[in-house]
Parts: sequence; structure tokens; C-alpha cells
Amino acid sequence: MALSSILPGQVARLRSAAQLLGPGLLLSALVALAGQFIAEHYGAPAMLMALLFGIALNFLSLEGRCVAGISFTARQVLRFGIALLGMRISFDLAAELGLPALILVVASTAATIGFGLAVARFFGHRYRFAFLSAGSVAICGASAAMAISAILPRDERSEERLVFTVVGVTLLSTFAMIVYPILMAVMGLEDREAGIFIGATIHDVAQVVGAGFSISDQAGEMATVTKLLRVAMLAPVVLLGSLVLRRTQKISGDEPQQKRPPLLPMFVVAFIVLAVVNSFHLIPASVSQASSSVSRWALLTAIAAVGMKTSLRDIAKVGAPAIALLVCETLFIAAFIAAGLWVLSVIN
Repeated sequence: MALSSILPGQVARLRSAAQLLGPGLLLSALVALAGQFIAEHYGAPAMLMALLFGIALNFLSLEGRCVAGISFTARQVLRFGIALLGMRISFDLAAELGLPALILVVASTAATIGFGLAVARFFGHRYRFAFLSAGSVAICGASAAMAISAILPRDERSEERLVFTVVGVTLLSTFAMIVYPILMAVMGLEDREAGIFIGATIHDVAQVVGAGFSISDQAGEMATVTKLLRVAMLAPVVLLGSLVLRRTQKISGDEPQQKRPPLLPMFVVAFIVLAVVNSFHLIPASVSQASSSVSRWALLTAIAAVGMKTSLRDIAKVGAPAIALLVCETLFIAAFIAAGLWVLSVIN
């Protein structure tokens, strides 16, 4: 009797949620499909295409039936996609790379974020954009930018900073995919070292794979392993960032008190749990591969929604100093890894 009275209420709530969120969610998915189509047929980065298509449809996020669904996709679907990234991580990756190179990758992540936070004020930016840009450069490009943006205190410029960062790191990754393999030949690095350099410096996974395998199969495989280890740094960086933000009572000198972020975001908990479970080989390979695809589509759909919430006019406000900061952070991590590989070669 009790169950029969509960079920109709649950069904009604689900129907109401579907009517509220469905149009915006489906629209975001359609934009993501369009971005993927362009990527597959013309070689353009899918994330960038979905983002730009979304920006062109910005007016749909201002009023109408799609508003709630677009906001839901930009936040909740984003967190779901990031959580599923944990299934791509395992302890085996660290063993394959080796301890010295692993230490180098971890050190480069910390150093790049520290560098970004230290120099951002010279470019006219505060900690929000500094952490967002440096974290995306140090870890995994657009995915890291979206994860870090999810824990930062929100203000009226949150979306524009995120969109600018995603566009910037994607363009820099595409440029690096072309230039870095040539640079590896000039530097005379062997395939393994070239793969580590590419995996540790290029921001987005797709460009890492493209650059690595353009050198050789060994370089491509090593670049992919190195890149996935950088992805694994996402959880500790977001966790530490959340702890620091919670302890910060006043965001900056003239900004109002903000609501503190949660101690441990649930999408980070899910990321860590899935990575640990995958490390013990408890997840079938077919499930892991399927989750990787679902994660990619969730992130692609989420970035399309983020694009729809941002106007081109707002992005232009970020300005040339932000571009300069992203370029400096990219050059910093490249120089750090190159120096680290040189030191390792001398030691060995």
C-alpha cells in the first residue's frame, strides 16, 4: 500500500524533471554531436568545435525552455564526466613510466601551478584565473579547467574565464602537436624521452596521442602513459585546492565573503574510488572502455553547455594579458620537463 502511494509521486517528479531539464540537455548533446562530426571529418579539436558552436547559441541560455537544462549540463553532467575519468587511471601506469620520470611529472605539475599563482599578478589576474589556467596547463587541458572551475567560488565572470581557458589551452595544444615533434628531432631525444616530453607538456590527450605517434609507436605509447599520469594528478590538485579555498576566509582584499566550497567534492571522491578499483583490476576491460567513451561524451556535452552560457563579448574582456599568462605557463612546463629529462640523462 505504501509502495503504491510512493511510486506515482516519484514518477511525477521524474516527469517534471525531464520536462524541465530535457530540452537544454538534448540541445547540449546535439551541439556536442555537431562538434564531434566536424572533428571526425575535418580534423578540428572536438572540444573546441563544441565550445564555439555553443557560444554561437548563447541566446538560448538567456531565456526559454532550455535555460535550466543548459545550466544542469554545464555543472552536473560535467562532474559526472570528470568522475568517470578515474576508470582510465591505474597503478600500472606509474610502474610503466618508472620512478624518476614519475617524480618529474608530479614535480612539473606542482611547479607549474606554483609558477602560475606567483606570476599571475604581473598579468593583472588574481588567484581564480591563475589556478584555473595553471591547473589546465599542468594537468590535462580542458578537462582540468572544467574540474577546477567546479570548485572555485563563483562570480559573474566564472564562465568567461573557463571558456577562455579551454579555448586557449586547446589552441596551444594544437600548435604544440605540430611543433614539438620537430623540436624532439632537433634536440636529438630518443623515442622514450620524446614520448615523456610530449606526454608531460601538451595539454590535451588527443593532441598528445597525435604528436607522440607522429614520431614512433614507442613515443606514442610512452606519451599516452605519461599523459594519463598527469590526468591522475587531477584528484589531488582539486582536493588540495578545495582544502585551501575552505581555509581562506576572505577571497581577496576587496572581494566579498564567499560561501566555502565543500571539503571534498563528490565527483573527486568518485574519481578516486574508480581509479583505486581500476588499479586492482576489478573493472572489466569492456566496462572501462565504455566508461571512457561515456566520460568523453559527457565532457563534450558539458563544454557545449558552458559555451552556450558564455557570450563572445564576455570572452574578449579577458584580454591579452590572459593569453600571455597561458603562453608563459606553457613555456614554463616545457622548459621544466626538458631540464628534468636532461638531468635524468646525466644521472643515468
